[in-house]
Amino acid sequence: MTMAELAGGVQCSESFISKIEAGKASPSLNMLHRLAQVLETNMGALFSTQDDLNDVVFRKGQRPTIDHTLRKGRQISLECLLRPEKGQLLQANLHHLEGGAASEGLIAHAGEEFGYVLDGRIELQVGEATYELSAGDTFHFKSEQPHGYRNISDAPAQILWINTPPTY
Repeated sequence: MTMAELAGGVQCSESFISKIEAGKASPSLNMLHRLAQVLETNMGALFSTQDDLNDVVFRKGQRPTIDHTLRKGRQISLECLLRPEKGQLLQANLHHLEGGAASEGLIAHAGEEFGYVLDGRIELQVGEATYELSAGDTFHFKSEQPHGYRNISDAPAQILWINTPPTY
C-alpha cells in the first residue's frame, strides 16, 4: 500500500502519514484506530515486534504500552495484555486514564466489547446512553454502537478492556 492510499483510507494528508512514519508526529488514538483498520490489523500489532510472538507468558513491565497525551495534557495508556498476532480473535488491554482523561470522540466498528473497572470512576457512552461506573462494575456491548469513555474524577482510573475481534 502506498502512503497516498493509506492517507486516503484514513482521511488525512500524505504528509501527515510521512511525519508519523518518521516519528515527527504523534497520531491520536482515533487516528491509530483508523490506521489499524485500513491496514487490516490492530493497534497492538502496530507496536509489537516479531520477538513478542514467541512466548506464552507476557510479563509485567515487558508488555507494549501505547501512551497518548490528549488535549489539556491528560493521558491515556493502553497496556497490551495479549500478544498481538495475525488471525487472533481476542484482544485485552489495561486502559490507564489520568484524572479527567477521555477518549477522543466516539468510535464504532465490528465486534463485541467487555470491560471491568478495576479502579476509579468512569463515564461510558454507548449509543445515546451514558453510564457512570466505578471499581467492580462491568460492561458489555456490541461494538457497532458508537462508544467512548472518560474518567470523571481527578484520580486515576483503570479498566480491563476485552474485545473481539482485535481493534486496538
